[in-house]
Amino acid sequence: MTPLRYYLLGTGTWFASYGIQGVIFAWLITLVLRETPSMVGVAQTAMLLPAMLFMLIGGSLADRWGGRIVAARAQALAVIPPLILVYVLFTDRLSIEIMIVYAAVIGVLQAFVTPARDGLLNTVASGRIQRTVVQVTLLQFTVQMLGFGLAGTAAYIGGEWIVLTQALLLAGGAWALYQLPKSPQTEALKTDVFISSIWHSIGEGSRTVMRSPGMRKVVITNIAMGIFFMGSYIVTIPLHIREIYDGTSADLAIVNGLNSLGLVLVIFALLKRGDIKRQGRALLIAHGLGSVFLGCASAVSQFPLFGFFLFCWGACGGVAMSMSRTIMQELAPEDQRGRVMGFFSFSFMGAGPVGALGLGFLVERFGSSTTIAIAGIAMLAIAVFMSIWTPLWRLSTSSAPRSTESTDYSTA
Repeated sequence: MTPLRYYLLGTGTWFASYGIQGVIFAWLITLVLRETPSMVGVAQTAMLLPAMLFMLIGGSLADRWGGRIVAARAQALAVIPPLILVYVLFTDRLSIEIMIVYAAVIGVLQAFVTPARDGLLNTVASGRIQRTVVQVTLLQFTVQMLGFGLAGTAAYIGGEWIVLTQALLLAGGAWALYQLPKSPQTEALKTDVFISSIWHSIGEGSRTVMRSPGMRKVVITNIAMGIFFMGSYIVTIPLHIREIYDGTSADLAIVNGLNSLGLVLVIFALLKRGDIKRQGRALLIAHGLGSVFLGCASAVSQFPLFGFFLFCWGACGGVAMSMSRTIMQELAPEDQRGRVMGFFSFSFMGAGPVGALGLGFLVERFGSSTTIAIAGIAMLAIAVFMSIWTPLWRLSTSSAPRSTESTDYSTA
């Protein structure tokens, strides 16, 4: 197989297992353990917080050791927590404390897999970065839907068998990543010098992002998306399904599946259409429309209509994710791509704990419907502000790789 196909196999198995985990984790803490909204926020934060703490280190290690070895080894280690959870479920020892520890370990490993794998994308793209980003995003949410569907049967066939499948998928993906060509790596350093060099490279990658007008604006929108959209997706939506619809694991899977279906369909349309020149404009429009659809979801009492609005929200998310990743990939210097993509992931995943804790508290105080509406209004305000008062609306990049910023801010 070609390196791109091995990359897609490794990425696909990761996101299939991620889809399983998204439903299973929410089902266990929200519907099985029936935890309070604030505790649901704490549990989800336990998975997201390591991203804030380790994502930039993961990107730096990928640049130093090579993305292939970091991504493959971290994904191989990610097989262990699901196997332990299988044992816990078989022996009926499930507790919120165990779920929090499980979430934290998975979060640490994700912090190393994500930037290392994303940093490899440019090496397998054969110069067609935007198209490959769209392909990977399409694959991501297609296989996630399969994971959602499988996890939706947990209440009927047993969660332990679903989690075991998750472990097997992760193992297969780790093997695929090991098959990629060896990545360039720098000379080995002594431990103290190496640790110092990690912090230096983190600072260098962060400065690179913040000096770039295009990347800096994308990071700001990514932080807002992590707080209001991710927080809604992982905390408020599951609680809303429990509070308003008295849902099951199947209902969680249906909603997650509809959201991802929207993503997949719009990304497929992007593949058919070809490259979008004004990526910044497409990003902001997607955020604005997505905010409106999320707000509409908060106002309906019929489950099918709720699912429809989340489908539309997902479609907007597909555009936003594709455009933001494309901008970062194309503007990142080649020798800092792992660090830059680590910072990019950090800006989204690192903001997630704030959203999870904050929205969990708001649900406990105001209810899920009001909290979803608040998140939608806040994100809409940010999208409008970025459209009017920043150059992001006019941002476009060429599809050629570059080592310095080459951004078109000309009038549309």
